[in-house]
Amino acid sequence: MGGEVILCVDDEEFNLDILSERLEDAGFLVDLAENGTQALDALRVNPTRYSAVLLDRMMPDMDGIEVLKAARALPQLEALPIIIQTAKASKTDVLEGLESGAHYYLSKPFGKKELLAIVNSAVEDFQRFCHARDEVQNTDTALKKLQTAVFQFSCHDDIAGLAPLLSHITPNPEWTVMGLSELMINAVEHGNLALTYADKTSLVENEDWEIEIHRRLKSEAYKDRVATIEVNVDAEKIEFSIKDQGNGFNWEEYMSFDSGRAFDTHGRGIMLAKEMSFDYMQYLGCGNHVIVGIFKS
Repeated sequence: MGGEVILCVDDEEFNLDILSERLEDAGFLVDLAENGTQALDALRVNPTRYSAVLLDRMMPDMDGIEVLKAARALPQLEALPIIIQTAKASKTDVLEGLESGAHYYLSKPFGKKELLAIVNSAVEDFQRFCHARDEVQNTDTALKKLQTAVFQFSCHDDIAGLAPLLSHITPNPEWTVMGLSELMINAVEHGNLALTYADKTSLVENEDWEIEIHRRLKSEAYKDRVATIEVNVDAEKIEFSIKDQGNGFNWEEYMSFDSGRAFDTHGRGIMLAKEMSFDYMQYLGCGNHVIVGIFKS
């Protein structure tokens, strides 16, 4: 990471000192807030300053869920990763946070490795979203005349160019690009390159994920695999059909965010795409073909 700013919110000074030390050692810049009011003030004054928020759930006056809901009500903060630190890890508590907009969790007590794994994951997700959003804003509006087309992609660089381009034909490209990127990345990583959920968990924890992606892209077993994205536009909707050459996966469990995976470093992409980017989503067959769409009105 390269100097991204993390806002840490906790009513215990000792906890703030530990968080600050660990994050700064890892190269982050850190702002501190001792309560929810201070945190919201900081976010409202400069909503673009932060790459993530580490938010304690249990605080006096205004608890973490109240802060979370207030932050999510601000359009500038809809996509900002907010990581809930909590010792309340029951399914009911986690679901309350998820429904309020917390997609990242840290279970107290946690060590430095767990802290950095989830913060790095959240920041990388946010950086990818911001980059794709910026690319959308630079795309030629002539694509709005597109009716049908098929594109191939095989790696992350292809996705970085295609997703913003195709998102530009939709009414809300800044949100569409996030969903398309997630589904296309899934088609490459878990489809064509046959990386499992457990593989990614281990590789992310050991910071070997990108290395393994590049290795598989060059391997004899996978180097010739491609995925496709087909676009069809009619009077009522804009539809995307994404196919890969993998063996599929158990897609049903990823359509909603299971509280049992709330503390994992990944596994949110499909659910977020379904909830935030598209009006409908349908997986076909074994899961190596997904159709998503957006209604024009």
